[in-house]
Amino acid sequence: MTAACGSNTGRDDGGSGPRIEQWYHQYGESGTEQAVRRYAGAYKQADVSIQWRPGNYDQQTAAALLTDSGPDVFEVNGPSLDQIQAEQVVDLTDLLSGVKDDFNPAALAPKIHDGRIWAVPQVVDTQLLYYRKSLLDDAGVEPPKSLDELVDAARKLTTGKVKGLFLGNDGGPGVLEATPLYAAGLSPVTEEGKVGFDDPAAARTLGKLRRLHQDKSLLLGAPSDWSDPSALLQGLTAMQWSGLWALPRIAKELGDDFGVLPFPKDGAGAPAVPVGAYGAAVSARSKHQREAKAYVKWLWVDRTDYQEDFALSYGFHIPARLSLAKKAATLRKGPAAEVVGFTTDHGFAQPLLWTTAARTAYRDALSRIVKDGANPESELRAVVRKTESELRRVRKKH
Repeated sequence: MTAACGSNTGRDDGGSGPRIEQWYHQYGESGTEQAVRRYAGAYKQADVSIQWRPGNYDQQTAAALLTDSGPDVFEVNGPSLDQIQAEQVVDLTDLLSGVKDDFNPAALAPKIHDGRIWAVPQVVDTQLLYYRKSLLDDAGVEPPKSLDELVDAARKLTTGKVKGLFLGNDGGPGVLEATPLYAAGLSPVTEEGKVGFDDPAAARTLGKLRRLHQDKSLLLGAPSDWSDPSALLQGLTAMQWSGLWALPRIAKELGDDFGVLPFPKDGAGAPAVPVGAYGAAVSARSKHQREAKAYVKWLWVDRTDYQEDFALSYGFHIPARLSLAKKAATLRKGPAAEVVGFTTDHGFAQPLLWTTAARTAYRDALSRIVKDGANPESELRAVVRKTESELRRVRKKH
């Protein structure tokens, strides 16, 4: 273990009970690492050792789950369907007894398989569309409520020095992923486990994204990518897709000169808000599974004060618990309250059955459609076949 990972529990007395190792990915927000060490130090039933893991965290944890020297409790952006089916993680369903309905359903859904819960959501992160009110007002453009209006607005807002829209330096395929499908009323995989975008509406919607490139409305090659709001703040673009985490900085620098929107609907669809949630899971290789589960319940179910602190005191996230999100003072007014509202109403998470291979095939096809002008119908037919193949594969393992 490298020194950079760190393993100090933050205790004065060395703790008591069995030693539990807990892993986190390296958060960028100042104070987060100190906070999780403080939480661990407050737990008296076990000696919790924190590992703060820089680098490719998902790859590190996937490898560690195959060994006896990995974590007992670990933060995970899944777990993946393959990890669940390989019995690498422990069933945590009983930990949410009586409180399951208080967890954001979009955040919890991808952590459920076969009716069992495999990780406890910690916080909700979401992505949204920011816009400069003054630039839209000057151009006589209303905040877009449909994909067609977004395309038109981006074109009208593009001038010599300012582009209408920033969707990332790749033009959008990497960050948007399935968001346009949800905006069209579709999904990658249905609740019944079938391909959810084998529909002419999918091709029509993705084809409209191509127009943004054809119109030269997109900012490309910005100094920093979509997750950083600098392009919007520096006036390089009138509208930018970014994360909720950017809101405090945008508010600080722009004051009231910005607004927030979900990804606009297309056709018979609805606005779409992608939701992600790291969760706490327990390794099936842990020698202290019972104690590890008890610690997860204490921290991410019982200690709602720590949950609110973790979500809002360092970075800017929505608590995974609906009751905490509703009462948090910083989320009850202004743009933050709007984001909570449309995340609750229109939030979605990538389905557990939407495997890495299927997602990669879709993302590559979307890139060819948007950037190269490839035919949406033929590109999506190939992705439908790949997704069907993946669904057959995971069913065989079940």
